[in-house]
Amino acid sequence: MKKETRILIADDHATIRTGLKHILTSAFSPVSFGEAITGSETLRKISGGDWDLVILDINMPGKDGLEVLTEIKENDYSARVLILSMYTEDQFSVRCIKAGAFGYLSKNADDKQIVEAVQTILNGRKYISPDVAQLLSIELVQGHEGQPHESLSDRELQTFLKIAVGKSVTKVADELNLSVSTVNTYRSRVFKKMNAKSNADLTRYAMDNKLI
Repeated sequence: MKKETRILIADDHATIRTGLKHILTSAFSPVSFGEAITGSETLRKISGGDWDLVILDINMPGKDGLEVLTEIKENDYSARVLILSMYTEDQFSVRCIKAGAFGYLSKNADDKQIVEAVQTILNGRKYISPDVAQLLSIELVQGHEGQPHESLSDRELQTFLKIAVGKSVTKVADELNLSVSTVNTYRSRVFKKMNAKSNADLTRYAMDNKLI
């Protein structure tokens, strides 16, 4: 009898969780699912269960996906993680792969790509798309001396991208589940590291570098 595949879907949007279950139920059988809507809940379920795969969003209430990846690595959990994010590969894929993710896809990926990524990871291999492979090769050549935004911490990068698309500090704080003062601190650090004087400077930089 074929072993049941166990997949934990960590995303705070119910429609995404439902859609993924529909796609994967059709492609993998037998399969069962767990669900989590916060970073902390994700970590609790990872530590308490034997999952073949964790599909993880970056934007999660409380601990974000990058923090979850870090804790998985620090606690030596065996979970294999596929990041499925609203952010394009240019924005977060290299960070996530370096943090221990087995693969990265944007939420614009079609059903076939999602199934291919899941199958690759279930077979014990990392899923590296051509776009991510190119970004990793650039990272290898440039090291940590790349573009200014690459010097940002994970939270700073998230803050930068949200401000760059016109979101207010209050909105950013709400989406990242942080205080306004904390987001203002991240914003100040971003301005300093990016040598920016206004939000418009951040928007212009993000557009020039195809980050938004």
